[in-house]
Amino acid sequence: MSARALRTAGLVLAATGAAHFAAPKAFVPITKVAFPENTRAWIQRNGATELALGVALAVDRTRRAGLVGAAAYTAWLGARAAKNLR
Repeated sequence: MSARALRTAGLVLAATGAAHFAAPKAFVPITKVAFPENTRAWIQRNGATELALGVALAVDRTRRAGLVGAAAYTAWLGARAAKNLR
């Protein structure tokens, strides 16, 4: 993937993270799947995480760490959702 595509993906992820704070109700249905308890707090935590990872992806110097972090975060969220869907 090109540096430009990763930068764009990072900016989109950062914007999504910021949206968790601007419009938290929009994230309740999806967040509730992985975090059925204390969903509101998890919306904020996930927003902060996505904002940080997005910025890391957007910046050349931190892109590699951002990729590792985004992969780990995605795997962790998927595992949480799968566990709670059982």
